[in-house]
Amino acid sequence: MGTRWMIWAALVSLLLDQASKYLVVHWMQLWRVRSIDVFPPLLNFRYAENVGINFGLFGDGSDVMRWVLIGVSLVICVAVAVWVRGWHPSRWMQLSAGLVIGGALGNVADRLMYGYVLDFLNMSCCGIRNPYSFNVADIFIFAGAAGLIFFENRDKKAA
Repeated sequence: MGTRWMIWAALVSLLLDQASKYLVVHWMQLWRVRSIDVFPPLLNFRYAENVGINFGLFGDGSDVMRWVLIGVSLVICVAVAVWVRGWHPSRWMQLSAGLVIGGALGNVADRLMYGYVLDFLNMSCCGIRNPYSFNVADIFIFAGAAGLIFFENRDKKAA
């Protein structure tokens, strides 16, 4: 089976992430207007430049930290690819790994191009206002990580 599914999932998720950022941030000019209510309060576009990781952690804004985060992301991509490839995973494990890798590479591309990660999705609910934004790459990383956990146990049971 190889790693065909992982490579395709990584490529598609990377392209969808970058396309969504271009569409919303540049084409819709979110960088200029800063905020677009899409389906308030559940879904809004809120422009954010994230120099750290989740919720701005490790975001001191230094150029050194930017390159550290790029390096850590690339090491994680390689580690996930090697780990998944090493034991002939199911198609679902490959897809999950590809989502993690593609999402991480989407954020790496942002750091290389802009020096920070472009975030634009903001979701709030039930009277609780969420001050943080995220992006499509973050969704892929989360979904891929969940898939790696969920499907890893299934593969062992099937073996």
